[in-house]
Amino acid sequence: MPKKNIKILVVGAGAIGGVTGGLISRAGYDVRFLEKNLRAVERIRTSGLAVGTPKEKFTVSPPVFADVAEIEGRPDVILLATKATALPGVVVDLKPLMKADTAIVSLQNGLCEEAIAAIVGKDATIGCVIGWGATLHEPGVVEMTSKGEFIIGRLDGRTDEALLGVQSLLAAAAPTSISANIMGHLYGKLIINSCITTLGAICGLYLGQMLRIRKARNLFIEIIREGMDVAGARGLRVEPVSRLDFGSFLRGTGPLSRLKRHALIRLVGFKYRRLKSSSLQSLERGERTEIDFLNGFIAARGRELGVKTPLNVFLTACLKDIEAGRRKIGLSNFDDPFLEAFR
Repeated sequence: MPKKNIKILVVGAGAIGGVTGGLISRAGYDVRFLEKNLRAVERIRTSGLAVGTPKEKFTVSPPVFADVAEIEGRPDVILLATKATALPGVVVDLKPLMKADTAIVSLQNGLCEEAIAAIVGKDATIGCVIGWGATLHEPGVVEMTSKGEFIIGRLDGRTDEALLGVQSLLAAAAPTSISANIMGHLYGKLIINSCITTLGAICGLYLGQMLRIRKARNLFIEIIREGMDVAGARGLRVEPVSRLDFGSFLRGTGPLSRLKRHALIRLVGFKYRRLKSSSLQSLERGERTEIDFLNGFIAARGRELGVKTPLNVFLTACLKDIEAGRRKIGLSNFDDPFLEAFR
């Protein structure tokens, strides 16, 4: 797919969509944004999209639209970077824009690919795991806060020309590899997000600050344990995330094994120390989080499969209490009596 012949529609100019679309636009691709936040639309139209990375800052000025009806022409690739909570409505709205060979790539948290495929078909659906962090500082101002890669793949594991084209496209933003087991990668990322994103939202700290706290690390470990129990019951082979092999990570019950787990989590916290939970950012903007697609997903699948996931059930309820104003964000949430069993 030559750059000049590809039309890209990025749906959502938040942290992930803004950084990805901004980097691709700067690389010479024909990029357009669909963004419902009118402040972001106005900012991008008047001052451009401001993008920061660990190496540089720059501004691009791609076309941006506030409504699907405003978009002319049909994109070759749609990068879906909205919240998972927007499904399936946003995909239904986008479907009339799609050509027979348009690919829709999910840059969302959680396992959204099956829901997308149910609307537009498996042939049009490409899964994507994002291994880097980003922050939305204000509408139209985004920053990549840590380096990482994209991993993409089709639900049936095959590689075709369209997938290779998406690989080339995303490589303009970050190193991009193809996996024949994208669902295993997606579930691995879901487990990590269920640790990082949810715990960060509950306590209100950046990742580096949070993972200095032993009780937070204990919860991190237990979320992984419950998530892997569910994966085992589903017969799903979970792929490592950022070289973290979950099976090896959980192996062993002695003091040395526990020490190694805590040391590894501390290293993760140091590497991604500036990462701010996307759910925390949502709460600060007065928006709903994606908890039902993270810990809520693990808890729901656990119920279906007869696997106990008490911590993920609790964390789902805890974050919903924060959304509803029944709890406040803060470290005191880690002192809830229910969590005594996980310390």
